[in-house]
Amino acid sequence: MNLKQKIINKELTVGSWITIPNNAIAEIFAKAGFDWLVVDLEHSTISMDQAGELIRTIELSGVPSLVRLTSNDKHQIKRVMDAGAQGIVVPMVNSKEDAAKAVAATRYPLIGNRGVGLARAQGYGVSFNEYLHWQNDVNGGPIVIVQIEHINAVKNLNEILNVQGVDSFIIGPYDLSCSMGIPGQFDNKEFIKIMNEIMTTASQVGAIGGVHIVEPDDEALEHAVESGYKFIAYSVDIRMLDVSARKGLSIIKNIARK
Repeated sequence: MNLKQKIINKELTVGSWITIPNNAIAEIFAKAGFDWLVVDLEHSTISMDQAGELIRTIELSGVPSLVRLTSNDKHQIKRVMDAGAQGIVVPMVNSKEDAAKAVAATRYPLIGNRGVGLARAQGYGVSFNEYLHWQNDVNGGPIVIVQIEHINAVKNLNEILNVQGVDSFIIGPYDLSCSMGIPGQFDNKEFIKIMNEIMTTASQVGAIGGVHIVEPDDEALEHAVESGYKFIAYSVDIRMLDVSARKGLSIIKNIARK
């Protein structure tokens, strides 16, 4: 079953975030068993060329690849889709117009406004007809995940999630908290209230909720699952490396002190 169908069926999927432009790291993450991986262009130094190679590596490892864009830019969406990405994660979607713009950029006319070309996604021309059918398929076409990371998006969430072609959303906790004037204060009662409000709205419209657990925290992951989130990004490559390295050094230093 493909990722799109799992989302439609409201199944739990867990992915992670790639910010280091290294194919070995992407392959390690893919073979670790994640349901999907996001190549992050927004907060990394990954170039378009490097993104293409990461997409290729992830796909050849048997895992769906998504790309988090630098912005809601139809030109960038066209390029990452042509590179073979199965979908996009769109930052700072604050209105139904933002959401509709992103969806249209993943599909060819008459459904959308994406320019038609022959690249890796279309088998360099050999499999254009198959790709044409795929991007028209509501049960298997491009995946569009909108990021809810501003208080204005929360106010318009019902309309955003009702845009045809939006598959799910993922909360950006740091940006959302910053827009509320309480940056990083995830235990703040107002932030918790807004998080609950988001999930209530999602439930009302029949959408599955997503969240990014930035730190590799097992308890936070368990809490997210228990809270009903179904599209969960578990940490990011740089935090996993940093936390693992520091944990190992801490153990060694504590032993040395004895």
